[in-house]
Amino acid sequence: MRVIGIDPGLVNSGWGVIDVDGSRLTHVANGICHGLGEDLGDRLLALFDQLTAVIAQYRPDQAAVEKTFVNKDGVGTLKLGQARGVAMLVPARAGLPIGEYAPNQIKKTVVGAGHAEKRQVEYMVRLQLPGVQINGPDAADALAIALCHAHHARTNGRLAAAIAAGR
Repeated sequence: MRVIGIDPGLVNSGWGVIDVDGSRLTHVANGICHGLGEDLGDRLLALFDQLTAVIAQYRPDQAAVEKTFVNKDGVGTLKLGQARGVAMLVPARAGLPIGEYAPNQIKKTVVGAGHAEKRQVEYMVRLQLPGVQINGPDAADALAIALCHAHHARTNGRLAAAIAAGR
């Protein structure tokens, strides 16, 4: 299974692709899509085009996207939500199933603590994907999202198999 993790952002959207073979996790690629231009529409279009190219190049089987958290700045949350819409639309348009994970769930899965710091997340990503060259903090977060999805997909697969065997 090949998974793309997407960390949505209006200026920088991180992405990370991993291969999952049982318990074996392998880094494929990672990077950052940039929302270019001053106009919101131009930024969203740039993110859409770049993420579409990433999915076309790496052909993932599944996608995982970080859920938006609501902060004190309502306008900022709304803009992030629009970037997240692009992050959901592109894989959906490619026919990929999409998992959604809250930031604390991602940190809990990858680090073991739901309130881990960014440096702890990056450290654990490097530990789980030896030799990875990470293209910035947004890409590290995206790889963590992909790792979280891989973990939950394996767990859900085992649960489904156990339920089917019990019938």
